[in-house]
Amino acid sequence: MSILLVGMSHRSAPVSTLERAAVSEADRPKLLDALVRRPHVAEAMVVSTCNRIEIYAVVDAFHGGLAEVSGLFAEHSGMSVQELTSHLYVRYSESAVEHLFTVAAGLDSMVVGEQQILGQIRTAYAASDSQQVAGRAVHELAQQALRVGKRVHSETGIDSAGASVVSVALERAAALLGGPRALEGLAGRRAVVLGAGAMGGLAVANLIRAGIGEVTVVNRTAERAARLAETAAEAGVASQATGFDGLAAAVRTADVVVTCTGSVGAVLTVADVHTALTRRTADTPLVICDLGLPRDVDPAVAGLPDVDLLDIETLRQDPGAGAAEADASAARELVATELAAYLEQQRASEVAPTVTALRRRAAEVVQGELLRLESKAPGLTDAEKTEVERTVRRVVDKLLHAPTVRVKQLAAAPGGGSYAEALRELFELAPGVTAAVARSSESATDVEPADQSLAEEGTL
Repeated sequence: MSILLVGMSHRSAPVSTLERAAVSEADRPKLLDALVRRPHVAEAMVVSTCNRIEIYAVVDAFHGGLAEVSGLFAEHSGMSVQELTSHLYVRYSESAVEHLFTVAAGLDSMVVGEQQILGQIRTAYAASDSQQVAGRAVHELAQQALRVGKRVHSETGIDSAGASVVSVALERAAALLGGPRALEGLAGRRAVVLGAGAMGGLAVANLIRAGIGEVTVVNRTAERAARLAETAAEAGVASQATGFDGLAAAVRTADVVVTCTGSVGAVLTVADVHTALTRRTADTPLVICDLGLPRDVDPAVAGLPDVDLLDIETLRQDPGAGAAEADASAARELVATELAAYLEQQRASEVAPTVTALRRRAAEVVQGELLRLESKAPGLTDAEKTEVERTVRRVVDKLLHAPTVRVKQLAAAPGGGSYAEALRELFELAPGVTAAVARSSESATDVEPADQSLAEEGTL
């Protein structure tokens, strides 16, 4: 079994294509279930953010697994495999692991170094785990990716370029409203945050730090909007909450609007914004930051006078989306080190069932010979039997010690899988025997939940 990744991101596809392929929280369970029902797929995890959709599958064959995963990707997006081909990237085995570690480190993000991706990976793993489609391979992969990401952020300066897409968007908004890039342009202004999920929470937190004067939280669920508005109120910011029916009125008095609902289809239409502009008294442009995927704002809004629309496409080009090269280089080196250690451990663990099966086989041979000796020499005393048994077991242990230790060392090196196969051939260990040992080992080992320190990380 090996890890197969089939994905699409801001680096490989335009926003319009990403929108069509986006996987909502409501869609994820159905997609995961469909994946593991495919003959070649044993485990699965789906990472879905505002600028990437990646399917990680544990497959027993590359070509079969790729055909099944790509087919489901196409089916979900409503596009043909041919349409998707130019936008998809495929990674297999070690390359798939390296990619996820790179993503977790923030090196593949639109804003290099952003930390939200850690929460997004944790959410992806938790969804697979709760649906029981994450076995040992996905568990170990996700857990190690989270650890790599945490190490990169704690040991390098990669996150100095900005904490998230939210911060970059608001810095751009501040500049458009007449302030410098450090958010001062938002001080004393009025903001509307459309969406009360994790992204909405990040937007409110950033607005509070910027010294925003007033915040209106708009959400389909009034209770969630009220809780987020209360957070702003506790920080001393005038705040209120409203449902979608109060959106138009809130936009009329706003200087900046941040949208992040995850809805399918435009939530803020040209008509909504045009109506708000006709009743608007502010002498500054209305800045709208559309961070939703699919987009929350009708792209035609950008053509209205006195409106600046910042969306994912715009933010992709922002200079603030890049970390200092030295920090990025340090992060890449750390990822490479962690990848090497992970692959070494995985290769060593693959040979372990073969070594265990060999020792079991040896123990069975010893036991059989001792029984044979007992039948041929019934006159042996208990002390003599014990000494003979100890001697035979010591001889077997000494003969097996060197080859089993050495095969573990050799298996940990690249291409080491062939040594386990050679061991099985030399000692006539049937593949079914070693597979049974592996299953027994997995069922006896508890799979711990993902790193709880990341439980509160946001999702985008």
